[in-house]
Amino acid sequence: MIPFTHRILVTGGAGFLGSHIVEALQHAGYRSIMVPRSSECDLRDAAAVTRLFREYQPEVVIHAAAVVGGIGANRARPAEFFHDNALMGIQVIDAAWRHRARKVVVLGTVCAYPKFAPAPFSEDDLWNGYPEETNAPYGVAKKALLVQCQAYRRQYGLNAIFLLPVNLYGPRDHFDLESSHVIPAMIRKCVEAVERGEPEILLWGDGSATREFLYVKDAARGVVTAMRHYNSPDPVNLGTGEEIPIADLALLVAAETGFRGTQRWDRSRPNGQPRRSLDVSRAEREFGFRATIPLGEGLRETVRWYRANRQTMKAGG
Repeated sequence: MIPFTHRILVTGGAGFLGSHIVEALQHAGYRSIMVPRSSECDLRDAAAVTRLFREYQPEVVIHAAAVVGGIGANRARPAEFFHDNALMGIQVIDAAWRHRARKVVVLGTVCAYPKFAPAPFSEDDLWNGYPEETNAPYGVAKKALLVQCQAYRRQYGLNAIFLLPVNLYGPRDHFDLESSHVIPAMIRKCVEAVERGEPEILLWGDGSATREFLYVKDAARGVVTAMRHYNSPDPVNLGTGEEIPIADLALLVAAETGFRGTQRWDRSRPNGQPRRSLDVSRAEREFGFRATIPLGEGLRETVRWYRANRQTMKAGG
């Protein structure tokens, strides 16, 4: 158990998942939570990371900072996705050890799994093949951090744990069509089509790929629960254990946004990984985590948030 008096550093704490982790920590009773802004501390800069740890002296580190995006962003910036994610994680984990943090929680990604891993993905299958090509640089960079966590545990005794969240969605997600993930992209396209009276929207792929989606508040609760109760070297999936074809997801999003037009599929665009679903039994067995927000309810809340905040997002660039 992590005492409520411990100083907790959340990298990426102002971002999508990170901001919800901070709220989950506060809800659990933690008050000494430090959230460095990227404008104040570039985690790719070793000297900046050292200064950060010297100043804050955190007892617990949750590394949620990442360069993320959908298939399009991964294809356009593979070097950046590999370099920045690997470098940030390597330096944060090393600094946590050097500054004697008592625990480190590192967020990985479902993209680390092999392209043709049998679904649902078991943590034991993580190394049985190469990730799907469109997001392999991101997935491999994150998977390298698991190796680092286990190596630092073995050689230095660092209590580092590694979590593998599935595709996330929810309030405060990114809705830029050039870099967003599938759910925010669909929501934005549908909402704008309704407002403009457009008869159709264009979606990537053919709709046959399956995905599993975890509501971001559930994910944040899972991270905090693992921080408090999990202390083993084995990676752990965070998800719902339920997958849905992208074509069916598009119908759900259309229903929630009121879009009644045609959904046209651009088959020249990649589907990405054929299937994506997690075996979530380890999380429930090891620290009692189970997702509670159904997809329909989560989509409703996400659409509501987007409509209420889209003008603010536009004003902020």
